[in-house]
Amino acid sequence: MKYGLKRHKGMREKGTDKWRSTCAKLVALEFVLSAIFLSLGHVLENYYFKGVGIGLLISWVTGALAYFVVRKKT
Repeated sequence: MKYGLKRHKGMREKGTDKWRSTCAKLVALEFVLSAIFLSLGHVLENYYFKGVGIGLLISWVTGALAYFVVRKKT
């Protein structure tokens, strides 16, 4: 043990919980942004906004799947 640096098991669990919380917030943000851009795209009939909304929707689904797979393993 060099310089008295010792990691406690509780610190690892606390860090994991913080990571999960941050990941869940990012997934929720992607979902909200995708809904906003898809709505704007349909209201304004703008293909750019529709494309951004679809891209965010794909990233939201991918992030949600990754979040639940990691959560299930731990």
